[in-house]
Amino acid sequence: MGIRERKERERERRRQQIIVAAKRVFSAKGFNKATIEDIAKEAELSPGTIYIYFKNKDELYASLSLRILKHLNIRLEHVKIETYQAHEERIASLKQALYDVYEFDPLILINMFHLQSSETLKNLSPELLDEIKKLSRISLGTMAEIFEEGIEDGAFIDTHPVALADILWALFSGIILWEESKRLINEDKDYLKSTLEVAFEIFRQGISKEGTS
Repeated sequence: MGIRERKERERERRRQQIIVAAKRVFSAKGFNKATIEDIAKEAELSPGTIYIYFKNKDELYASLSLRILKHLNIRLEHVKIETYQAHEERIASLKQALYDVYEFDPLILINMFHLQSSETLKNLSPELLDEIKKLSRISLGTMAEIFEEGIEDGAFIDTHPVALADILWALFSGIILWEESKRLINEDKDYLKSTLEVAFEIFRQGISKEGTS
């Protein structure tokens, strides 16, 4: 291994060290109360070192979304390439894929949903913002391709597949945030999976051509 490769590997290792520490701090204190100093202490680094890798707290917070977006794209790609007897089975598989992404890292997924509707995006570097946008486009594009195949086969209603992907993503993120807000008030109110089951069934019935004229 050359000197350049060794330095790149060390840089990535240090970056991941900071991200892991940031996740712990954000989990314990929340975004607003967490500081770069807290994260530096958790990572056993100086605040100045943190700023070498991330220009501000917003950028560090947003960087946590990249890992879960990559995982989302892997799961969606699996749904797209699998063979199914009926398109309804693909919708069921899509539902499971999205729920698996939630279970992969609930905190970061919820943070990502909040991030997408906040002013934080304006404080990111162009490179990080472009990466988040690119991964988001891939995930919505893959979902759209899944719906497009069903439309072409006559299983789903004839509408724009991107619109269906947008609706499903809005449905999924809205339920996650709503159920999480209820659980913060009462931990016993954990109805996420059952609510998603009902929502996806309503969505499936809504886009299915069965029973439509």
